[in-house]
Amino acid sequence: MLGEALVSLTSANHIVPDATPLLMKYAVLATDYDGTLATQGLVDEATLAALERYRQQGGRLLLVTGRQLDELFQVFPHNRLFEGIVAENGAVLYRPGEGIARRLAEPLPPVLIDTLIAQGVGPISQGQIVVATWEPHGETVERTVQALALAATVIRNKKAVMVLPQGVNKASGLAVALAELGVEPAQVVGIGDAENDRSLLEACGLGVAVANAVPELKTLADRVTAGDRGAGVQELIEWLLAET
Repeated sequence: MLGEALVSLTSANHIVPDATPLLMKYAVLATDYDGTLATQGLVDEATLAALERYRQQGGRLLLVTGRQLDELFQVFPHNRLFEGIVAENGAVLYRPGEGIARRLAEPLPPVLIDTLIAQGVGPISQGQIVVATWEPHGETVERTVQALALAATVIRNKKAVMVLPQGVNKASGLAVALAELGVEPAQVVGIGDAENDRSLLEACGLGVAVANAVPELKTLADRVTAGDRGAGVQELIEWLLAET
């Protein structure tokens, strides 16, 4: 059975009664993009078809990504599969059906980027809220945030380094999206692959890590898929549909 291909990791915080139809209890799938849905930035046809099957059976989809919206739209033209896109690691919410994006926090002060550039940090990208760069600049970014006494948090995403206002992460952005959908967190399955997906999985009724996820995420996840990236998402969706 497909359900047997998913390895259950016990957690006192998430108890899933076997008798409960999962699609009814978990009516929303909240998925990360890079390394989860996408391989090298692109989503294959089989994964897109699985997302569509989930929608056709009454499931609702949310994309929860560290990417900036303009970057995402360049590589993923299928945003209308999702009822909402939480971008910039929780700082921006986009509703594809309405074509409206809004900030969920205030931007960081310009002095942050000026100071990082003065210290040779680069490349630096700035979204509507997020300020991002890459390793090996993580320690410099952390020191700078502390030296400037900013109310900000440095979040790692494998080799990426993001600075966001304090309290902003994938869980905070997901909470706003769910409130607008009228869905409780307990009804949500979250799936991801990297350190910044920790808050996403912890905020959901069921947290799933794909097989290629970092060890930290696999340890806290309720389930780990047998497949990598999009194959793991397909596996999860087929399991959910098989349990209805």
